[in-house]
Amino acid sequence: MRTYIKDLEVKKGEVVTINCWIDVRRDQGKLIFLDFRDMTGYVQGVVLPSKTEEGIATMATASKLRSEWVVEITGKVNPRPDKNIQTDKQNGSIELEVLGIVVINEAATPPIDVHTDGREIGEESRLTYRYLDLRRPRLQKNFRVRSAVTMFVRNWLTKEGFIEIETPLLTKFTHDGARGFLVPSRLENGKFYALPQSPQQYKQLLMVSGFEKYFQIARCLRDEDSRGDRQPEFTQLDMEMSFVNREDVMALNEKLLIELVKTITPEKKIQEIPFPRFTYKEAMEKYNSDKPDIRTDKTDPNLLAFCWVTDFPFFEKTDTDGWTFSHNPFSAPKPEHMNMLMNKENVADILTTQYDIVLNGFEAGGGSIRNHNPAALRKVLEIMGYDEAKIHSGFGHMLEALGYGAPSHGGIAWGLDRVMAILQNEPNIREVIAFAKTGEGRELMMESPSEVSKGQLEELGLMVKESKKIK
Repeated sequence: MRTYIKDLEVKKGEVVTINCWIDVRRDQGKLIFLDFRDMTGYVQGVVLPSKTEEGIATMATASKLRSEWVVEITGKVNPRPDKNIQTDKQNGSIELEVLGIVVINEAATPPIDVHTDGREIGEESRLTYRYLDLRRPRLQKNFRVRSAVTMFVRNWLTKEGFIEIETPLLTKFTHDGARGFLVPSRLENGKFYALPQSPQQYKQLLMVSGFEKYFQIARCLRDEDSRGDRQPEFTQLDMEMSFVNREDVMALNEKLLIELVKTITPEKKIQEIPFPRFTYKEAMEKYNSDKPDIRTDKTDPNLLAFCWVTDFPFFEKTDTDGWTFSHNPFSAPKPEHMNMLMNKENVADILTTQYDIVLNGFEAGGGSIRNHNPAALRKVLEIMGYDEAKIHSGFGHMLEALGYGAPSHGGIAWGLDRVMAILQNEPNIREVIAFAKTGEGRELMMESPSEVSKGQLEELGLMVKESKKIK
């Protein structure tokens, strides 16, 4: 039966079998030292000289081993002499006396070094061989912490009465956000699905359905230019609640964030509790930013400075002197500004119920209380210049649903990748996304996006037209 490396300390004197990779091999003539690793950690092994048939065979096999070979090791767990104990290392008080070796798989010499933190290696090489890059200890730690974070959030929200519900990845294109990805329909040529930029409409429809408390670790896709804290596909912690006001949503999320940090990353210090609050106007006047970095010591990697920013303008001017939403069209205005919205007056002065949670100068999440009144949502769309046909085609389903007894509701979505990058002291979200894309949105390992055959295009009723590349 396999023994995990983390459990070897309690098996001194026993003969065990481990399945692992060769991390490092050191041949010292009569002795061969091997560092083994599995998903639980590291241990040092040694192959001793022997005149027995089994011992000679084991030494012969050990002499052929190289880094990254996959092996099954049978060995005796021996305590190290006191002078050789390494208290600062995992399994530093033991050594595995190797008695037998089975080679499960040999390994070619890796094109990139997986034993360093990887920061000295070019991004293109790392992402091309991402399955190797992920072996390095820094990234292994990142994803184990990320797993712990999502599990903590799931359990915490479930105890608060939330239900996790998955929403579709094939949906309808609407003019409610950033540029999206289109997916052609094979069965209905000339028609398209859209990949969701967020579960925004679905989570509101779940409130209409009466679930009242929803959450999801949601995949979101946006056809936007990439940057350090943005990718074409990313992950949100998405949640929505019925019969709440702004204070309810902010209080719940603040409590969740505080308990998350204290439980999963106790080495981190939250600068100020409760989190400071700024209106959009105050943040811009004081910090010239709506996502201010309010850390008192920006050199402290374990300092977390959360703050809330509220009272955003609902609308902003477009390049053609029209109006568009500043966050999303489904937000409700502040209650005292509802009359201005309904009368379409003083549009520039209408403030929304939007609230953003900011962490160390990054927008970690954002949400709002929603327009549960279909007439109010229609006014938003009219202010944005949508005619009746566009309102019906893009948002008719929402207006109809809200007319069937929609509760008041609101929610928030965290940029989970951004939060994880900050918690792990990483410079960009690619370090906490398992199979990340380049800054230009390319997936180098799979070589995507890629061309498809003429037959596939014909089946979808599509034709590729050559065009000049956008510079």
